[in-house]
Amino acid sequence: MKEPLGTTGLILNEPLLWEKGKKGRCGYSLPRRDVEPCPLDQELTGEGPDFPDLSEVDVVRHYTRLSQWNFGVDTGMYPLGSCTMKYSPKTNERQASLLGFTGAHPLLPARLCQGALKMMFEFEQYLTEITGMDATTLQPAAGAHGELCGMLLIHAFHKKKGSQRSKIIVPDTAHGTNPASAALCGYRPVPVRSNEQGILSAEAVAEVMDEDTAGIMVTNPNTLGLFEEDIQEIAEIVHSKGGLVYCDGANVNAVMGIVQMGKIGIDVMQLNLHKTFSTPHGGGGPGSGPVCVKNEFEPFLPVPRVVEENGRYILSENYPESVGKVAAFHGSFGVMIKAYSYICSMGPKNLKKASQLAVLNANYIKERLKGTLHLAYDRPCMHECVFSDKDQLAHKVKTLDMAKRLMDYGFHPPTVYFPLVVHGAIMVEPTETESKEDIDQFIEALKAIVKEAGEDPDLLHDAPKSCKVKRLDEVAAARKPCLAG
Repeated sequence: MKEPLGTTGLILNEPLLWEKGKKGRCGYSLPRRDVEPCPLDQELTGEGPDFPDLSEVDVVRHYTRLSQWNFGVDTGMYPLGSCTMKYSPKTNERQASLLGFTGAHPLLPARLCQGALKMMFEFEQYLTEITGMDATTLQPAAGAHGELCGMLLIHAFHKKKGSQRSKIIVPDTAHGTNPASAALCGYRPVPVRSNEQGILSAEAVAEVMDEDTAGIMVTNPNTLGLFEEDIQEIAEIVHSKGGLVYCDGANVNAVMGIVQMGKIGIDVMQLNLHKTFSTPHGGGGPGSGPVCVKNEFEPFLPVPRVVEENGRYILSENYPESVGKVAAFHGSFGVMIKAYSYICSMGPKNLKKASQLAVLNANYIKERLKGTLHLAYDRPCMHECVFSDKDQLAHKVKTLDMAKRLMDYGFHPPTVYFPLVVHGAIMVEPTETESKEDIDQFIEALKAIVKEAGEDPDLLHDAPKSCKVKRLDEVAAARKPCLAG
């Protein structure tokens, strides 16, 4: 392969600001005071807050050095499967930073924030059209929060029907938060195994679906990167027993403009704006998880809702059957602006093309690597493909070893050990934003690592070698976490 991206360089250690600070240093100057100074908290403690004294150079170098320790999607390929860590166009950040949006207080009356309300109103309509559903709420603050909101809607629907159901079907290829979201609403998750094709069979659903089951939570495309081909038949089985079909739409990045979920039997679904619609992702947020529903669920959507009346937009709470608020104010507003900007700049044609390229890139990786790594399901995939360490175990090399070694080649590792249905899973999602050249370099890096695994396994056991921080004791970190600071 070509010279790898990974290298060593002048990456400086950096102490805490309190260790750098020296009494009397100052990085700014203030205008002459016209009042007497009054130290903070002097009356209470006799001293002010514990801020280090730093020069401007101290501050600039501190944060610049810390930034050099980081790896992000602006640095290189970030092939995290089931997370869609894709490049976010900077123009979306510009729109989100417009003063009319950033300066709007969430408690402003509707007459003073018509632009923000119009954006939300139109954004709901766009998401509704893209998914083929009938109505949308923007309140949920992330994907799992959207799942919880969806479960609340399903619970409200059954309650209105006078039905007290206690179970939810959850396939083993669903996202890991699905069972928790169902349990938080008082439902007992009923696990169902996928078949030898890596998808859910209608027969398996029919065996467990009964009048005490509120519905099913299906991730589609699922966590193996495969489309649930029998979803319409499954929906008919669930609906025939009075159940509902919830779709985890975190992976809609693979089917935008191609599949309309509302037309294949889905009743309720959430979207992850921080995955599909190109807003920053990771580090705990920010996220956004709008929920799209069919007509019969619209009365239960959270309030307040943005409504157009006589050419103006208002926040209405006149929905007596609503599940109430699920978030303070109006959701993750800044994330919405970026996603709205993305949709407007792309248009229907390019949203569809984004999905087509994501699927093309994933299948290209699958085909190029299936002779190198064990391929769990050798069939056309959607936005991601799943390999395993099965062929490397003979050399005592595991998935984690290969992931750590990949860092030496300059790539962020893909998702490892998920989904659980594949032992030693290596899940790769290139997204649509990576070029063929970058993907080829990633492929060659993995091929080189597999070759190393057969020739010099200890090289992988000691990886990474060129990173600032070497391999951590992850077991100790999990059992004895340091929660200070």
